[in-house]
Amino acid sequence: MERTGPPLAGDERETLRGFLDYHRATLAMKCEGLTDEELRRPASPPSTLSLLGLVRHMAEVERHWFRRTVAGEDVPFVWSDGSDFQAAYDASGSTRAEAFAAWEAEVAEARRVEAAADSLDLTVRVPRWEADATLRLIMQHMITEYARHNGHADFLREAVDGTVGA
Repeated sequence: MERTGPPLAGDERETLRGFLDYHRATLAMKCEGLTDEELRRPASPPSTLSLLGLVRHMAEVERHWFRRTVAGEDVPFVWSDGSDFQAAYDASGSTRAEAFAAWEAEVAEARRVEAAADSLDLTVRVPRWEADATLRLIMQHMITEYARHNGHADFLREAVDGTVGA
């Protein structure tokens, strides 16, 4: 996944897409060049949070917000029998291939769902919030979710091999 910045003069939708794709690519970049073992390594025991766990978690988040919430698809969680977003963080038995395949598939589905929406004003019910929300807000929420977790990824990567930077 190539990392490019959002358009400097795009319309609102292009800008939201650009920031979301930038953050998606940042997560992938933080994982580049590491072995499965390094990707599973937690930075701060007793926490089990790892780079691979973040990738798995973001697959769940992409699926939840775009497929289940926006598109209304009845799809199960990837790594939980219930509705536990935290289950994805346990990457102790995971591989890069498995986690990235799921995440990349969910990103592709998210892009499909977003592109199919006529407008950012599309409004859907968000049961967890007991309120309605627009696609605009959901995309902004996703950008925030990635930005937050990419901050974790910075520390996780540094703990694995000392790599720092954007």
